[in-house]
Amino acid sequence: MFDRKFLILLSACLLSMVLGSVHAFSVFLEPLEERFVASRSLVSLTYSLALVALTIAVLMGYRLFSRWSAGGFVSAICLLASIGALIAAFASSLTMVWLGYSLLFGAANGLGYGFSLQISAQTYPGRKGVSMGIVTACYALGAAVSPAMFTFAISLGGFRAAMLGLASALLVAAPICAGLMIKAGATFKAAPTQAAEDPLSSRKITLLWLGYGAGVAAGLMAIGHATGIAKALGFNGAPWVTPILIAVCNMFGSFAGGWLTDRVAPARLLVWLPLLSTTALLILVFQGNTVAVLLCLGSVGFAYGAIIAAYPATVSMIFGTLDSSRIYGRVFTAWGSAGLFAPWLAGFLFDWTGGYSLALSTAAALGVFSAFSIYLLFRGEYESAEADNSKWG
Repeated sequence: MFDRKFLILLSACLLSMVLGSVHAFSVFLEPLEERFVASRSLVSLTYSLALVALTIAVLMGYRLFSRWSAGGFVSAICLLASIGALIAAFASSLTMVWLGYSLLFGAANGLGYGFSLQISAQTYPGRKGVSMGIVTACYALGAAVSPAMFTFAISLGGFRAAMLGLASALLVAAPICAGLMIKAGATFKAAPTQAAEDPLSSRKITLLWLGYGAGVAAGLMAIGHATGIAKALGFNGAPWVTPILIAVCNMFGSFAGGWLTDRVAPARLLVWLPLLSTTALLILVFQGNTVAVLLCLGSVGFAYGAIIAAYPATVSMIFGTLDSSRIYGRVFTAWGSAGLFAPWLAGFLFDWTGGYSLALSTAAALGVFSAFSIYLLFRGEYESAEADNSKWG
């Protein structure tokens, strides 16, 4: 009924959707503060450490992708993630939450996210931007639908109930994802032995790293503190409203970012997106009414989603499909670095100043730095375009 390519993409999307719930973490801020009598910055480390584990898994995971069958690999990912959620559910200290949620669930998240992205690109090499964008959008969809579910579970049985629900969802997803991969006969193609990198490639990777890290920092600060930012700026709606809003906008941004990468030069796209985020963040600093809060947080979510979809597609275009899993793993460490410092920094600045204005201003400055890094990467293209324009006076 469905061709094998569609089944592989469907499996990757389902796996990404379940794992995307990691970005609904902001609904756990107050429950964890109350349960363990901890500060906002300390609780925020739970999310930060999960993103670090996720990043290390993306960096190193490409070594494992081709050593397992695709079906067995996605099953193992779901099992590891569910074990992490169960440990967090019955944790008696914040340290145990870090072990279960941050380390195990975070690492499984990175393996699943990285594998889903790369196998989708290999499955649709001619439409890698769109296929990667769809997988990233499903990752965001998981973050969009899970806050309300987590909030409901918390109302019934606290943080423990939410983690038990997460573990159950992962165990249900495991046989479905694996079955689709097996039916499609999916295999991951490993890259040939890598050649020595030339200085130009190293420069490209460095500038991509800087642009990506600075560009996603603003989104991660907003995602990790969505409920707190909205509340501080006077929003009195349900705590799950802003995480869902950001996640939905993130989802549409992911699809748009992938689609646009196949059609718009990265030299333009990867500059425009962080500047969109910067504009929205600066508006939040100076305008705090409900409409502005929702519109601007939504814009940050859209820009973030587009950025995380556009970068892996851009890496694949620059370095080739087979080698992109290795190169993207290196570039993705920028996302992990931002994941380590950005949510924690937002919490620290909140504890220090009693508000989010300084955190928002810092994130806006990072957006400008991201745009400048990409300008440097593609400066030759800008200069060529300017020369062509001058000919026509």
